[in-house]
Amino acid sequence: MAKGLLLNARNHARVARDEYDAWYESEHLPERARIPGFLSAQRWVNVDDADVSVSLYDLASVAVLTSAEYLAVGYDNVSPWTRRIVGLSERIVRFEGSQTLPGEALSPAAAGGLLVNAMNATLAADAEFNRWYDEEHIPALAAVPGTLAARRYLATRSSKQRYLALYHLESPEVVRTAAWAKAGETPWTVKMRPYMQDRVRIVCRPYGRAD
Repeated sequence: MAKGLLLNARNHARVARDEYDAWYESEHLPERARIPGFLSAQRWVNVDDADVSVSLYDLASVAVLTSAEYLAVGYDNVSPWTRRIVGLSERIVRFEGSQTLPGEALSPAAAGGLLVNAMNATLAADAEFNRWYDEEHIPALAAVPGTLAARRYLATRSSKQRYLALYHLESPEVVRTAAWAKAGETPWTVKMRPYMQDRVRIVCRPYGRAD
């Protein structure tokens, strides 16, 4: 069964930084770490805006998010503290999905950068969009020096974006290299770009307590 993903990107500028960190570290993360099927948890910070955090959870499968253990702390059953944080912060992306490429890969533990790329494709171009992503785009970016992992996901629960790609990198600077630009700017890419919709692109560094 394909690995699953839960990703949450939020702007928490309206929450005191020490409260947001305390909530995540003392309640939110431990709650999820105890749930069977949560395989890893990572927190990232947008390199351009430290008030934007990305939480990333690898799952044994997306079915973990319908388990009794997750339902006890998720969705309508979140804690009062979580409800407060969510009410004060702004959702950028919340994505639940299954890994379509390569299918079973987990997040590398020691990455120094992360690129999140979420989007939709217009219905008329959807089939070619998926061929382009799977046959050219992901393989080309995976081969760029400094790319540690390149994975693609399909949403399994209603969200604004149907597709999400994750790239774990040696550092955020990888996306600014000439090799990355060359791999990502092909004739097929140029053809597909007008069909992309609702795109969210976030370049991240690992979270550190000093944040």
